[in-house]
Amino acid sequence: MLAGVAAGETPLRHAAHLPGNAGRTADWPEWAPEPLVEELRKRGAERPWSHQAAGAEAAHAGRHVVVATGTASGKSLAYQLPVLARLLDDPRATALYLSPTKALAADQLRTVEELGFREVRAAAYDGDTPRAERDWARAHGRWLFTNPDMLHFGVLPGHARWARFFRRLTHVVVDECHTYRGVFGSHVALLLRRLRRIARHYGADPVFVLASATVADPAELGERLVGAPCEAIIEDGSPRGARSVAFWEPPLLGEITGENGAPIRRSAGAETARLLADLVVEDARTLAFLRSRRGVEVAALTARRALSEVDESLVDKVAAYRGGYLPEDRRELERALLSGELRAVATTNALELGVDIAGLDAVVVAGYPGTVASFWQQAGRAGRDGAGALVVFVARDDPLDTYLVHHPAAVLDRPVEATVLDPVNPYVLEPHLTCAAAELALTEACFDDFGGDAARRAVAALTADGVLRRRPHGWFWTERERPHRSVELRGAGGTPIAVVEGDSGRLLGTVDPDSACATIHPGAVHLHRGESFVVDDLDLESGLALVHAESPEWTTSARSDVDIAVLRTAEQWHPGPGVTVNLGEVEVTSQVVGFLRQLPTGEVLDQVALDLPAQTLVTRAVWYTISDELLNGSAPGGAGLEPARIPGALHAAEHAAIGLLPLFATCDRWDIGGVSTAVHADTGEATVFVHDGHPGGSGFADRGYAALVPWLAATREAIASCECPAGCPSCVQSPKCGNGNEPLDKAGAVAVLDALSAVFGGSGAGPAGAGERSGT
Repeated sequence: MLAGVAAGETPLRHAAHLPGNAGRTADWPEWAPEPLVEELRKRGAERPWSHQAAGAEAAHAGRHVVVATGTASGKSLAYQLPVLARLLDDPRATALYLSPTKALAADQLRTVEELGFREVRAAAYDGDTPRAERDWARAHGRWLFTNPDMLHFGVLPGHARWARFFRRLTHVVVDECHTYRGVFGSHVALLLRRLRRIARHYGADPVFVLASATVADPAELGERLVGAPCEAIIEDGSPRGARSVAFWEPPLLGEITGENGAPIRRSAGAETARLLADLVVEDARTLAFLRSRRGVEVAALTARRALSEVDESLVDKVAAYRGGYLPEDRRELERALLSGELRAVATTNALELGVDIAGLDAVVVAGYPGTVASFWQQAGRAGRDGAGALVVFVARDDPLDTYLVHHPAAVLDRPVEATVLDPVNPYVLEPHLTCAAAELALTEACFDDFGGDAARRAVAALTADGVLRRRPHGWFWTERERPHRSVELRGAGGTPIAVVEGDSGRLLGTVDPDSACATIHPGAVHLHRGESFVVDDLDLESGLALVHAESPEWTTSARSDVDIAVLRTAEQWHPGPGVTVNLGEVEVTSQVVGFLRQLPTGEVLDQVALDLPAQTLVTRAVWYTISDELLNGSAPGGAGLEPARIPGALHAAEHAAIGLLPLFATCDRWDIGGVSTAVHADTGEATVFVHDGHPGGSGFADRGYAALVPWLAATREAIASCECPAGCPSCVQSPKCGNGNEPLDKAGAVAVLDALSAVFGGSGAGPAGAGERSGT
């Protein structure tokens, strides 16, 4: 029995045994150099798996290809084989490798270097690469390992200095391409179009080889990213060990209640820390994925404390790993994990991708990662080389997680999602066109690569604004300074905020500017590598947060005011009397106005006011309106709510809908937001909005509009099936609510959703043709 689990407790809600399968091999291609084949054989690849051979053959034949097979299926060989064969055959040829993370790029570079072909001159070129090594890579490197950010900031702006490299570029590898979704994916799609344009300028036409975890539409995803047709390899020939998947729901803490007297479950982080400690005691090598940087730090610290009571020698076997660490700290943790010095690591999704950590026995997934694809990607970190593995999904106190542990088929039997990205989003397209113009003047011939008519409209707008200037030979960038620094590929929207210890001047790490007001405001408790700090000052203009070491007994959570205005309605659906569903453009204004200090029990000590600037966001939203008659029950099938209950009912329905949207769109609840009101100024009726969290939209609201009927049906079921009496984090409370989860009316939310269901009943599956906007 797990330590700390009382007799009779049953946190295990479901267990599934997934059988393994044998592998299917193929012959080595005739064109593969014998020295390369011998080196690969020495490293255990006696023969390639069938999908490796198929992907390599397609790339060697000059076809763009996407290899979309399971985690740990050896996708790397599918691109290593054709790329290395070409580099060994042609001593002047070059290749480019792009990874979404530095850790993965470093891991793949290490693998290539270990093959021993020094003439390939593989080299890293990223933010951690010292200046001298960057200069060498540019002058002599033949296979460059980098990431989209460095390609955007460090290579394309000065492409003339890279003329040697671009002139002989034969292959571009885009690894883990399923991660390029939403706004980030849209940025990367346009970046790859700029890359192809520069390569053609120097006379090259590289073959793109994409590697992806299993996705619903690999060929379509590849074409949207590259801008050219891609052949999909989807038949996985690798062996797979059996896996046991446990769905785990932490028990309610009967003696403790939270906000508004709602019952509280033991946190997913605390449960994960306990599992980590038990697995270390059992000598099982384990990764635990948690959703937040703070959660990672707390879980690792809690597991270490638990192990100190069992065996002091085990304490140093557990560590945290997340973004925001300094490069040298990340490299040391990666080395210790690879060598086996660490037995367990609590991490964000920074280690979700294909870093080759052999021999892991277990994975703990603390909270649904947002998509089925990401869940299996994380689960697949364990059980390499055909060995069996344990996967534990620990539910957070959250509507979606609660739904999934009680409906495991929604994970186990559901196909992976289609990937959402929109390269013609004007908020993304226009900045990339300015970058492209600064690299090489834009011409009419470029427009088809960048979205056709959408690109023409964007260039016309940029020209009218004086950002671009038209000349006989095309459109030119008008400023001396290049525009690349103003484009943040990952949607961070500016320079990261440095977190510095005031007394010592020690740089602890960085925080994205978009989240700074909510996470490192004055008075916030900030955790870093097991140490606790309190923020003294946040200077957004200088990009600096000063902190001091302190371990208070409370935690902090920001409170904010949010307002929303309708700018444009793109689509509208009238399913029946009293209800209208809309999709369009909105402006969201939010301001952090204070924070709560809370004890671990959930008790609120006080609320502290803050004076921070408001932030505005123009984005896409789906919203529905409900008439007074339907709400008060005077219309048939109405909700029958008194006026005083309506705000809480709508607020609860909004929270739960945000929590369930990731079932229907490739998003995370932190990618989206919402607003509800009993009377909205622009609609004149009770309205619930769910909006994308990035400028211009990410395609998630469009997917919600298209799937509105099943989405709200699942929302209603998640609320009604929760065992709490009046609303809790498992159903209608939200961890990101700026109003402190007030007011909320669980029963009222069910009544509202029942009334909507009655209207939807005779209207079919949802808005006809919704969500089919170009690029989504």
